[in-house]
Amino acid sequence: MVSIPFSEVFLFFVGLYFLLRFWPNLRQIRSIQSHKDQVPEQFSHNITLEDHQKAAAYSTTKIRFSQFEMIFDTIILLFWTLGGGVNLLNQWVLSFSLDSIQSGILLLLSFSLISGALSLPFSIYSTFVIEEKFGFNKTTVATFISDMVKGVILGLILGVPLIWVILKLMESAGSLWWLYAWAVFMGFNLLVMWAYPVFIAPLFNKFTELEDQELKEKINALLQRCGFKSKGIYVMDGSKRSGHGNAYFTGFGANKRIVFFDTLLESLSANQVEAVLAHELGHFKRKHILKSILFMAMTNLAGLAILGWIMKQDWFYSEMHIQTPSTAVALLLFMLILPVFTFILQPVFSMLSRKHEFEADEFAAQQASAKDLISALVSMYKENASTLTPDALYSSFYDSHPPASIRINHLEKVSQNET
Repeated sequence: MVSIPFSEVFLFFVGLYFLLRFWPNLRQIRSIQSHKDQVPEQFSHNITLEDHQKAAAYSTTKIRFSQFEMIFDTIILLFWTLGGGVNLLNQWVLSFSLDSIQSGILLLLSFSLISGALSLPFSIYSTFVIEEKFGFNKTTVATFISDMVKGVILGLILGVPLIWVILKLMESAGSLWWLYAWAVFMGFNLLVMWAYPVFIAPLFNKFTELEDQELKEKINALLQRCGFKSKGIYVMDGSKRSGHGNAYFTGFGANKRIVFFDTLLESLSANQVEAVLAHELGHFKRKHILKSILFMAMTNLAGLAILGWIMKQDWFYSEMHIQTPSTAVALLLFMLILPVFTFILQPVFSMLSRKHEFEADEFAAQQASAKDLISALVSMYKENASTLTPDALYSSFYDSHPPASIRINHLEKVSQNET
């Protein structure tokens, strides 16, 4: 039986990974451009041709930019892996003669800082050129730098202890280290989810309690109907960074919070806000958050189990040109190659996410008004310059929410069934 070198298998999947991202993007651009001169019938009463063409231009500009970023990322991935980049970085780290855990931490932190620096120009261009061109950027250079610095500091505070524990377990916890590491990682994620609304998010945005008493009473009545207890209803200064609007609830246990972007409250009526919140509550009541956590737990467990096996294989290091194997090198390489092999499953993940969105819409129609949710969605599509004519293949890979026309049609059927 002829065995195929892992490097060749990896290279094949890199090509497939690139193709499965690049080709749907081309289809999406073609779909948007072919429909840009006419607003879809069901949206023609609420969205003007000018708004529709703005959304088309915004979407195609972002996708075309992402094509360049995709090519760059693929080249960098090949450099780190088959090009021996991880080995070069590891040899530099080993030159400091630190112990294995310290070397591992330095390796992973160095890689993160280099990767962040390489992606920074794309982030700057996206924020200050594309978003600025279409009137969405509200971020100042000072805010951008401040966010970046705070993100790095926060990453170090949270990341270094976690890396230390994971590497320690990989080296000294025996053959079942991956099981213990999984428990630690899941505990860490749950801790961050709990702490995020109270301790992390306020580092980047200002949160104030909702002052509109009429809207507050409407929301409290909705919460009571849904049996949802929250630590408060907050407005976030999203307009400080972007013209896009949104709403979400965050945290769990005693730290659950409902958050509205100030930009959203400015563009929607009280009834529309109620419908949007009802949708968000639908995710909670239909246990989508719990299901997502359990799904994340299972996939992380599977991933760590695979890492536990693959890090023992000599070919894993030799095919990636690693001179001095280590647990940290194995962890870094695994994180680099994993998306290449799992991206083919993205349509399944997107399908499950869209299923949850339909269920949350149905819940919102029961607790508020389907018509108000429809009008709110149309307003959000308009304000956020979302495309109304996506390509089906592109949507199957990238859209966590149902395409606009399908989602509106579904809500209209739900509304008719209830009347």
